[in-house]
Amino acid sequence: MGEGVYRSVEDLKKQIGKFLGTSSWTTVSQEVIQKFAEATEDFQWIHIDTEKAAALLPGGKNLAHGYLTLSLVPKLIYEILPLEGVQMALNYGVNKVRFPAPVYSGDQIRLKATLSNVEESPDGNTKLFIHATMESNHADKPVCVAELITLVRF
Repeated sequence: MGEGVYRSVEDLKKQIGKFLGTSSWTTVSQEVIQKFAEATEDFQWIHIDTEKAAALLPGGKNLAHGYLTLSLVPKLIYEILPLEGVQMALNYGVNKVRFPAPVYSGDQIRLKATLSNVEESPDGNTKLFIHATMESNHADKPVCVAELITLVRF
């Protein structure tokens, strides 16, 4: 979990270059994978065909979509970067996204994050640059590495 609640840009600036924390584990179930496939209309068999996966994939389990893994970042980042008193916080973008290892159905994943930069704009918005690493309980390598950009306004 994170070190505290962030109530201002000044609070965040004190954290530049520092490890924000590690989220709790969340399970990527086959049901979650199926719902993501339906929402995105990505029905590739490696994600949804459990019989074919049992026969052809390592461990006999379906793979989560890479973008499903990435889409779980907001759920997990709120645990380690709690913002208080913000008018808004939204995903501004992502740089250098990589999926070095797969997430299999039933795996648990968690997020580790470091605040790499804070950029204030004259319009009152602030961009937070966060180095994020997602790990799985079954992979030696990270399952997602990315630089997240979050736009906040206090």
